[in-house]
Amino acid sequence: MEKQTIAPVAYIRNDFKEKFGIPRQSGRAPSLVSRIVFEQEYRNDDALRGIEGFSHLWLLFSFSQTPEKKFSPTVRPPRLGGNERVGVFASRSPFRPNRIGLSCVKLLKVEKTADGSVLLVSGADLLDGTPIFDIKPYLPFADCKTDAVGGYATIHENDGLQVIIPETLLQKIPQDKRDGLIECLADDPRPSYQDDERVYGMRFAEFEVKFSVTANTLTVASIEKV
Repeated sequence: MEKQTIAPVAYIRNDFKEKFGIPRQSGRAPSLVSRIVFEQEYRNDDALRGIEGFSHLWLLFSFSQTPEKKFSPTVRPPRLGGNERVGVFASRSPFRPNRIGLSCVKLLKVEKTADGSVLLVSGADLLDGTPIFDIKPYLPFADCKTDAVGGYATIHENDGLQVIIPETLLQKIPQDKRDGLIECLADDPRPSYQDDERVYGMRFAEFEVKFSVTANTLTVASIEKV
């Protein structure tokens, strides 16, 4: 079969400057806002005609920061402790044959900018600069399956931490970014196989956020500009 190549139509821009701390799935941090900036070739308003009639979008993207590896039929999902293996096609692992990801985001608006029409979306789980291969509307009548079963992923479906940020530290974060930061921290950025009280550092926007976790409470120790 002839191989095909695909190129990005857009790139995402947001506050996630490194992989650690990105929500594990889309929608887990609904207050986070990202911008989808189209490549010059696709900056045509006709390509977006009718898109504002949809509340949510599917993004097909590249796990661009995942190193290429020889194909492995199994992977070790972090949510299973990093030791148990499942089939690669029974996971959302970034270590896949074509490194293609799928993310559902909420469309906030289409904004006119110097970079052409930009999509403002919320709830993305993508690293800043991630290439977007395609964008498709989410169709509730077709895409929402009320009888769907989530397999082993439902084990941690309702996991969450209480987040404590001293007011003096929270004041360092711009007002419009505070809820998003708290949501990311509440989703527990630590690897699932780590359950200790060490101090972790997470990059968020232009800040380095350091925190520790005791039981089900995450406490922020410092927030400094990078």
